[in-house]
Formats: sequence, structure tokens, C-alpha cells
Amino acid sequence: MGIHVNSPGMLSTVQDLGRWGFQNLGVPVAGPMDRYSHRFANALLGNPLGSATLEITLLGPELSFGLATRVAVTGAEFELALDEKLVPMNEPVVVAAGSRLCFGERRLGARAYLAVEGGFDVPEVLGSRSTHLPSQTGGMGGRALMTGDVLHSLSFDGKKLQPLRLRNSLLQLPSGGARIRVMLGPQERLFSPSGTKTFFTSRYVISNQSNRMGYRLDGPPISLAPSVGVLSDATPTGTIQVPGSGQPIILMADGQTTGGYPKLATAITTDLPLLGQLSPGDWVEFEVCDRAGALRALIAQEQTQLN
Repeated sequence: MGIHVNSPGMLSTVQDLGRWGFQNLGVPVAGPMDRYSHRFANALLGNPLGSATLEITLLGPELSFGLATRVAVTGAEFELALDEKLVPMNEPVVVAAGSRLCFGERRLGARAYLAVEGGFDVPEVLGSRSTHLPSQTGGMGGRALMTGDVLHSLSFDGKKLQPLRLRNSLLQLPSGGARIRVMLGPQERLFSPSGTKTFFTSRYVISNQSNRMGYRLDGPPISLAPSVGVLSDATPTGTIQVPGSGQPIILMADGQTTGGYPKLATAITTDLPLLGQLSPGDWVEFEVCDRAGALRALIAQEQTQLN
């Protein structure tokens, strides 16, 4: 019984909505890079939205099912084959015991989310099943999937779940890059006016030195005001730090909880899933957004996804 990993893909990890409540102790949240698609996959199956899914990066796995179940795949657009027959993304798929699911060509986006009926069953660590790779915590022993792993799912009881009505609202996947809305701060005063202007008028490229911890960006350097010194303070997901090189870094799902580089801006929550669908070589541009605009965008996204 269980789901056998014949081939793990490039980087496939178990993720739920994250390990919240411990950032003050230095424990990162982790969780999905694209929270929107993660929740959508669970909703398609009637799972609780926080159930653990498989986050699949760039190159997908091959899985053999020793049990009959249903699955849903959302996020990055892949060609999917069940027993060598093409099956759709973004809707429930019935899987018979003995079937084999293969991820083929990736057409758009960077990360797909595979949900299974009931959610994946791995041990909870501090209340979460999410994998945090830098600390080797959660998921399958704190690591990505390997050939020969066997995944299990939790029992599924649809009677306990609240019915959800899905809207026709897939995440708009980026094609080559994305324009990201950010709120200035908390240390924008430490940057020169020309440095801030450079940030908002330039196009940056995600470098190969990028992962779930953060995206290093290549592009015009951002200048700081003279004699800048910063004490380490909190760094939420989406924080944009600027080290001495002037090349910005966007902290992502596995990012540390504090940082000592000056922080020019923070990506708004609504645009984090879009960032999560970018990969090295993609471009990023930034536009400023105030708090009211960020709240309106988040409310609109929540109302669009699920009712």
C-alpha cells in the first residue's frame, strides 16, 4: 500500500501551509511557495485547505499508487499521464490501485502541487508537516523525495469537511517574468533617492543562486545612503534585502526569520504565489503599493479563489 516514488523529479517536497507561531524562536514558516495553488489542489478534493501536498519543482516525479484514491494537480502547467493516458490538471482525477502517474513536459510556471485525497501523512513537527530543507525538518526526514520512498495518505472522511464551491479562477502563470507589487519599508530611508528610483525603474533577473530560501537578483545595483548600519530584525516572507553588492535578495518560503541587511521593501501577500512560480532566468519588475491597496488585492484574491 502507499504511493511509491519511482523517480523523484528535480525537487519534490511535502508542504502544508507552514509552521506558524515559532518565528520568535528562529523557526522559519516554510510551506508552499505558491500558497494559492496549494490550497486550490486541496479544495478540488474536498480536503482541508491546510492538508499536506507535494510541491514539485521544474521537473516532475513518477509515482506508482498501491491504493485507489483521487488526486489533483495545480500550479505550473505540466503534461500529466496516468497509465500512459493524458489526464487534466486543475480537476480531480480518479486513480486505481496499481496505476502509475508521470509528469511530462513543463510548459509554464515553476511549481506544481499534487494533492491526494485526505492529504499526505508524514510526522508533524511543531504542528506542521512542511519540509524545511535548510534545517532538515519535517516532511520525509527533512529532505526532498528520493527514489524508493513510500508516501502515505490520511484517511478521508468527506462528512467532516465543509463543502466548497470553486470558482473558475486559476492563478495566472507568469511567462518569462512578472511585475510584483511591494510595500516600501521598513528601512527605505536608508537608501538614496537614486537607489530607490533604480529599484522601481529597472528589470532584474533571478540568478541561478536562488532556491526556496530566497531569490538573488541580477541587475542595476541599488545604492544606499552613506554610513548605513542596521541591527538584525524580523524578515517576513517577501522581504527584499539589499546587501553591500547592491543586488537585491527576495526572501522566500524557507527564508530565515531575521536579517541584518537593509530592507527596502516587502512583496505583498497576494503576489507571493506569482513569485513562487518564477525560476532562474525569469525577470522581475517592481511597483509600489500602499497598505490599503495590498489589503484590497488580498481580499479580492480570496473572494476569487473560494467562496
